[in-house]
Amino acid sequence: MSASAESDVVARFHDVTKRFGEVMALRDFDLDLAPGRVTALLGPNGAGKTTAVRMLLGLTAPSAGSVTVFGGDPRNAGTRTRIGAMLQVAKVPETLRVGEHIRLFQSYYPSPMPYVEVIEAAGLQGLDRSQFGKLSGGQKQRLLFALALCGNASLIVLDEPTVGLDVEARRVLWDRIRRLSDSGRAVLLTTHYLDEADALAHRIVVIARGEIVADGSPAEVKARVSGRRIRCITTLALAMVQGIPGVSSARQSGDATEILAAVAEPVVRELLLRDPTLSGLEVGGAGLEEAFLSLTREKVAV
Repeated sequence: MSASAESDVVARFHDVTKRFGEVMALRDFDLDLAPGRVTALLGPNGAGKTTAVRMLLGLTAPSAGSVTVFGGDPRNAGTRTRIGAMLQVAKVPETLRVGEHIRLFQSYYPSPMPYVEVIEAAGLQGLDRSQFGKLSGGQKQRLLFALALCGNASLIVLDEPTVGLDVEARRVLWDRIRRLSDSGRAVLLTTHYLDEADALAHRIVVIARGEIVADGSPAEVKARVSGRRIRCITTLALAMVQGIPGVSSARQSGDATEILAAVAEPVVRELLLRDPTLSGLEVGGAGLEEAFLSLTREKVAV
């Protein structure tokens, strides 16, 4: 790799393997994180996402291979000051005020982000004197996001940042995450909300059973699954829908039935023939959810 290409790498996993006894959490794992890019790391529970995040933060070491951040060991104190993290398991004192939390975290870093900038970036204006325990769920998530920004870090790790938020609050936080990458920071995002990864990520990496099964832009990952998605409300039993020629898969989603088919038109005609009361018909391309399920299901089946 050239010197210029090397300088574009903020963090690197090189041929990483991690074992916990007989369990292989990661196998031959390679991943580079670049500045100004949001990389979404997706996978089912137990796929190895948390292990990868812990290595990046210097909380555990690989069994084989190497993990570097800014060219150094992520376990070194100097390297850690250049990483900001918002972790799903984060616990903070309930009685401290928003401003106290921020100033405390700023004190951990040699060149922290200015207080006013942290407040603005996280959308916490007017909440400085509010106790953490009295904040709403969305406000608590914004404070945890603010704490990840306090060090003015060049690498931001966001682990399920919008879990528990309503639609409006999620969209607001999405906008703030976009601003991070626009400012040149590298962002690693883990999320179970596939629409979130589709909306935010420049690059999506899907892992299953510790191995990368897909790596590319959202469009490239979705292109791994051919076919069309059909959504409708029908009185037909799911087993009957699954038996229609051309249907690859079908599942219930609330009141609707979601169908994946290689070609939509003959399936739609058959649905209408069998159920004249069919309603709410929508036909579109296969989405990230279908690609994710297909890619991870194939790996589990191996």
